Amino acid sequence: MSFYKFARSVVKLWLKSKYKVITVGTEHIPKTGPVIICSNHISNFDPPVVGITCPREIHFMAKEELFNNKMLAFILKHVHAFPIKRGMKDRNALRKGLEVLKDGNVLGLFPEGTRSKTGELKKGLAGAGFFALRSKATIIPCAIIGDYRGKDPLKVSYGPPIDMEGLRSEKASAQEVTDVIMEHIKKIKENY
Repeated sequence: MSFYKFARSVVKLWLKSKYKVITVGTEHIPKTGPVIICSNHISNFDPPVVGITCPREIHFMAKEELFNNKMLAFILKHVHAFPIKRGMKDRNALRKGLEVLKDGNVLGLFPEGTRSKTGELKKGLAGAGFFALRSKATIIPCAIIGDYRGKDPLKVSYGPPIDMEGLRSEKASAQEVTDVIMEHIKKIKENY
């Protein structure tokens, strides 16, 4: 068993029991090929929650500071996370993200960049649109609904793929594509 699968099963056991995680819409996630999962961001627990609910292994970007701790850096690298410098254009992280997709893997993104302390969706950053336009990945919107207080179940809902053909033919900007992705996340949240 790989380290990823072992860590996933341990984290899944803990998170599902603590937060009563309910997952819907995983049938929308292609079984093979490059995929970008774009989710809202309400907690530090969001990456592991998306990681345990997605049927495929996910590669996440994580803020560079987390890799300063040697033990945490070891774990992050073995669960496919890679560092990104926040507040600036990080060419290495962009290159690594495109490489993940080129290899036919799943890239997990939180377009808002940082957590929303109110739970309300914030404006997404252009990075999600950049990856969507620069790759042939299927874009799957995802919404984490609820909170991490543990009273009510936490729902993770995956929506159908976002049609990128029109956006590509219209030569939409990265920000415009991100705005469309955020609208899809918003609709999923509103439906639950």
